Amino acid sequence: MKLRPEQQAEIDALRSQSFQTRRATVPALEEILYKPLPVLDHGFVRVIDYMGDDSAIVQAARVSYGRGTKRVRQDAGLIRYLMRNWHTTPFEMCEIKYHVKLPIFVARQWIRHRTANVNEYSARYSILDREFYVPAPEHLAAQSKSNRQGRGEVLTGDEAASVMRLLQEDASRAYDHYEDMLNEDTEGNVLDAGRSGLARELARMNLSLNFYTQWYWKVDLHNLMHFLWLRSDDHAQYEIRAYAKTMLQTLKLWLPLTHDAFMDYRIGAKPLSSKGWAVVRKMIAGERVDFKSSGMSRAEWRELKQALNPDDSED
Repeated sequence: MKLRPEQQAEIDALRSQSFQTRRATVPALEEILYKPLPVLDHGFVRVIDYMGDDSAIVQAARVSYGRGTKRVRQDAGLIRYLMRNWHTTPFEMCEIKYHVKLPIFVARQWIRHRTANVNEYSARYSILDREFYVPAPEHLAAQSKSNRQGRGEVLTGDEAASVMRLLQEDASRAYDHYEDMLNEDTEGNVLDAGRSGLARELARMNLSLNFYTQWYWKVDLHNLMHFLWLRSDDHAQYEIRAYAKTMLQTLKLWLPLTHDAFMDYRIGAKPLSSKGWAVVRKMIAGERVDFKSSGMSRAEWRELKQALNPDDSED
């Protein structure tokens, strides 16, 4: 990730400011406020603003008008209870705003989470930078034979080199043509005084989905955790998972008690169906249960076995 001098100057100016306030602040999150946290090759996540802390969740749950005596153990216990029993409204009392730079194809996945306020960089008014995402070699994989949405074996040798060359050449050529059609560079300088250039809203059509866009994304804690629960999962596409993993780090700095409960009851938990619970009860009672006696479909049985013992994939 490389920032232009003016971008770094803006960040430095923001981080040099300091304000007095009576509202709750979190020193650990204040420490990284405005800092770009690198993701992928050119992307980043920045925390721009936030509201609330762990105590705000506790206060909302108790509907009190004061904190009273601060007891971390009691607060942690209540937050864990709320998380364990799927309470939502206390977690909606906290909000956070991110500035995210991400490939367009990741943004198209991300925007499916329609529970946030979003304002995206517009290529109708501005010119996109010559920055596009190319996977690292270890993430350049073939289509999975068993999962239409997943990746299979990592490409190697000549095949990998050929794909990498095509990705680089296609993106570079697309940007060259984009710049030619605009007849101006990112600084607004005219490239050919004899041509007026194509409108920006039309020239952008030529760019591919691996070019980078940016947006401000403001969300409450409940919906943030839902996003992280889905997108940090191992089955999520690697690129959006990389952003979710970075945002998980900001959650830990912001709300450590909530983060710990979230990791236990969401990220580290596996939901079971009624048939799954029946199988588990029989196993605890010492009964032998196999696929045929489970009453489950083969896919359900395989997922249950995987949840109970990740190293055991046998029927």
